[in-house]
Amino acid sequence: MRVILASGSPRRQEILRNAGFDFDVRPSSVNEDPLPGESPEAMVARLAQEKALATAAAVPRGSIVLGADTTVLVDGEMLAKPIDAADAARMLRLLSGRTHSVLTGVCIVEAPDRVAASGCERTEVRFRELSDAEIRDYVASGEPFDKAGAYAIQGRASRFVTRIEGCYFNIVGLPVALVDRLLSSLDEDRNSRARG
Repeated sequence: MRVILASGSPRRQEILRNAGFDFDVRPSSVNEDPLPGESPEAMVARLAQEKALATAAAVPRGSIVLGADTTVLVDGEMLAKPIDAADAARMLRLLSGRTHSVLTGVCIVEAPDRVAASGCERTEVRFRELSDAEIRDYVASGEPFDKAGAYAIQGRASRFVTRIEGCYFNIVGLPVALVDRLLSSLDEDRNSRARG
């Protein structure tokens, strides 16, 4: 089944490509600010759906669109993408020596507007203590930018991680096993509808 990825993220594209998925890329643009009082789980689920629906409205009817949104959660604070170097350093200090959660909402839409399947993945990640020099050097590398929580586990930040509980690919940006499960359920549903 060919899908349309409603994201420009090179990390999500690489995960899908490596897992053997057939896909096209058509990024969507939505406001990613949380709503007042919205839980992290509700936010990533909503944004994944909004991204998928935005792309689905602009592609041929019947196309299958995949939307996703990721946030990092520590002490109840959601860490999105850092706005600058100081913000990246602040986030890394928050994560230093602690366990945080990575949440990704996934939504599958059948164009133009049928929400076919959705889900949310949570992974727990433990960082060792980071020195000020390590944080400074990591921020200077440029890697923290454009990444929720200001780090890339598949890059230089791999040396900071001491433990993972859950899906590794969720931390990179797309829980591929969940995506596969949702697409398989959609495929079964489409086949049963076709049989009447």
